[in-house]
Amino acid sequence: MSSPRNILRLSQRSAQQLRAAPVRSTIQRRLNSTDAKLPSWVVDNAFNRERANVKHHAASTSSLWKKLSIFAVTPCLILGAANAYYLWEEHWEHWAHMAPLEERTEYPYQNIRVKNFPWGDGDKTIFWNSEVNYHNKDKAT
Repeated sequence: MSSPRNILRLSQRSAQQLRAAPVRSTIQRRLNSTDAKLPSWVVDNAFNRERANVKHHAASTSSLWKKLSIFAVTPCLILGAANAYYLWEEHWEHWAHMAPLEERTEYPYQNIRVKNFPWGDGDKTIFWNSEVNYHNKDKAT
């Protein structure tokens, strides 16, 4: 059975083949002059060789992360969204079996109003939802 290291090497080789010379050379031929000599500032030294190695490594690493993003993150997001949807539906199914809002007990710590809100009738918050929230001034103690 192949080890993870061998699989990684094979994926790196296939990524290199995708960036093959025929595709690159077609584009480069159009952008380069007919002169094939290197610029005067290109020198073969340790720094430039290391920069080339870093560039090569970055290309293969970015390919790996792109594949991980597509084939690992996307399915996880879809599964998470499906789970949230099912929990949401289960929550509202539970609410359907509860007593109507008007019949529920309103405790003194709920809907405390020290002063009226500056909008509407002054009794409802900005995030008031009539399907979930209920406040009867006469019931509150």
